[in-house]
Amino acid sequence: MTSPDWVLDTNVLISAALSRQGVPHALLQHLLANARLVFSGSTFEELRSRLYRPKFDRYIDLTMRERVLRDLSACARWVDMGTHPAWSRDPDDDKFIATALQVPGAVLVSGDQDLLRVTALPSLRILTPAQAWSELSALQSTPPKITAQ
Repeated sequence: MTSPDWVLDTNVLISAALSRQGVPHALLQHLLANARLVFSGSTFEELRSRLYRPKFDRYIDLTMRERVLRDLSACARWVDMGTHPAWSRDPDDDKFIATALQVPGAVLVSGDQDLLRVTALPSLRILTPAQAWSELSALQSTPPKITAQ
């Protein structure tokens, strides 16, 4: 993948924030060091609102939630997604597609089946975290490793 621009769905970002083990965390860390994340106001607001849900209280404290949001906001490329048509079965997911389409060559990463099943967008690649990780690993002479921290 040659694109330095990536849109990560909320489920991927929350998985990465909740656990330092596994592909979502490793992928996020690699992208933060080597690429650029893209957000729109709408995609970031979804992350913010979901990250503060009480069900995550036992996994991530308030200070860490604020740090995650601050750090992601500071390093992101921000776009205005504007109005957009419906692409997926779940209209709430379309904001991620609309955001990614604002940046030519961007890649959307999601674990959401409604997004992964969208096929009518030849200009946008939608990958699972595992697919994205596999492709990134294949492109590097020294593939990144998933480590527990």
